[in-house]
Amino acid sequence: MRLPDHPFSHKPPPAAESDCPACPLCGRPMVPGASLNEHHLIPRTYGGRETVTMHRICHAKIHAVLTEQQLRDQYHEIDALRGHPDIAAFIGWVRRKPPEFVDGHATDRRRRKR
Repeated sequence: MRLPDHPFSHKPPPAAESDCPACPLCGRPMVPGASLNEHHLIPRTYGGRETVTMHRICHAKIHAVLTEQQLRDQYHEIDALRGHPDIAAFIGWVRRKPPEFVDGHATDRRRRKR
């Protein structure tokens, strides 16, 4: 005999992408999980405390293109980041990707064997 499903026995449906906040850099929905990171607007090495949540791939691109000194001096605001030519080109590319997209070639520095 099968027992009826208990109303609290199954997981709630996943949030619709339209319910998720947008990434401040690329504007795609941010789905909770491993695809998100916290970015310090002013690097911690320069005393920065304020963070914004964004896609991991967007965060990685910022740090691949800009030095911490550049982030501190010129690019400590989202609008300034979007105005950088390399970041702007990246945004145009990544906007066509799904929200959970993570570049398969990107590696986490802590997991590198060198």
